[in-house]
Amino acid sequence: MKLDVNINYIVSGLERSGTSMIMQILCAVHVPVAFDDLRLPDENNPKGYFELEGGKIINKLMNGTFPLQKYQGQFIKITAYGLLYLPKGKYKIIYIERNLEEILDSMQKMSPVIDLDSKKIEESFMKLNKKIKHEIQERPDIEVLFVNFNEIVLSPKNHIERICGFIPLPQSYSKKMVNAIDPRLYRQRRKLGNYFQEK
Repeated sequence: MKLDVNINYIVSGLERSGTSMIMQILCAVHVPVAFDDLRLPDENNPKGYFELEGGKIINKLMNGTFPLQKYQGQFIKITAYGLLYLPKGKYKIIYIERNLEEILDSMQKMSPVIDLDSKKIEESFMKLNKKIKHEIQERPDIEVLFVNFNEIVLSPKNHIERICGFIPLPQSYSKKMVNAIDPRLYRQRRKLGNYFQEK
């Protein structure tokens, strides 16, 4: 399977939104993805993080030293904040959203010493998500597909077909991609709905 070598393909979203799951789905059908082993699987992501440089590439994007050209024709994972620093180019981005309370629950589980039970933190995440979505949709050099973690885990078929159409991939890949989703890893589960609802 080959992708367009003139395009940078990115999986993104806020931390703990399900970006690793999307990378895992792509790997299941041998879509080219780039990651290293600096951050190994653990109890929070038992199937892996699929990150480059331990996920710490935002500083390089900010100062213009991350070699995006090296990764054209491959999917890489960049957390949402890093999208604000993408240089002019040609991009396809799969942006995954998730119930914000679940994101905060998951972050709390990873770092229990940090108090995330705060309306201010929730509001700041909502504002960041809104800002990033606006920025990437306004850029003519970016195509973006928004998918929802909650929905893709619970009812994946239509969402996987949308991903196949966006990349694009043969629709015959969709069954294997659906089978790569492990609902047992959906652990910080809240009631579906109202994810990133603007207030």
